[in-house]
Amino acid sequence: MSAVSLRTIAPVDHGAGTHRTSGSLAPAAPVLDPESREWLRALRADGNERDEAVARLHALLVRAARFEVGRRAPAQPHLRGNELDDIAVEAADDALMSVLRRLDDFRGASRFTTWVYKFALLEAAVKLRKRAWQGREVPLEPAAWEVLAAAATGPEAEVEQREALHAVQEGIESALTPRQRQVLLALAVNGVPIDVLADRLDTTRGALYKTLHDARRKLRRHLEECGHAPLGAEDH
Repeated sequence: MSAVSLRTIAPVDHGAGTHRTSGSLAPAAPVLDPESREWLRALRADGNERDEAVARLHALLVRAARFEVGRRAPAQPHLRGNELDDIAVEAADDALMSVLRRLDDFRGASRFTTWVYKFALLEAAVKLRKRAWQGREVPLEPAAWEVLAAAATGPEAEVEQREALHAVQEGIESALTPRQRQVLLALAVNGVPIDVLADRLDTTRGALYKTLHDARRKLRRHLEECGHAPLGAEDH
């Protein structure tokens, strides 16, 4: 069939799952369920209707945050009931602001209520981690380099382990920038939660992840140059 005859053929119905974009087929956006559409409509409305929708959304987020706080409460025995509830409400407040800022990000892959629940669960988890470290010093140096060592299985293994540990210590001190060293030791050695460290260093989780990745890559290269096993294949 010639190119001319191809252009004269009537358009083919590609079905509801795709649409034509610049001459190519692309997946159609998910069709929102009625409840999700109503949530978005009400939250984008004006006046009392929007205020009522925001209040209902906040109540939903409080329930979600209280659930997550309650689930994690056994690991926080130092926190009392009133403190836990305050954390849940604070988490719901912050989750509400995040949701309202990101309404345009909702694509309908799940129900709107499922999507917003995740904001509350995340905020609750972050606030509990921060509360657990409240008033505690964030260690940016290892208490002892031996914390990096695993149990040796014999004299020869112990010697190899000490050599490797020395190479790690040397690499951390010489191959990394002060910031990379600080972040690596806090997160990977001392177990400081990344949310807590981001708060203390007045930065973001994304920036810390980038710094940690760069630090591990540099340290990996240093160890390979010293003839020791790499830290992990993921740091190429």
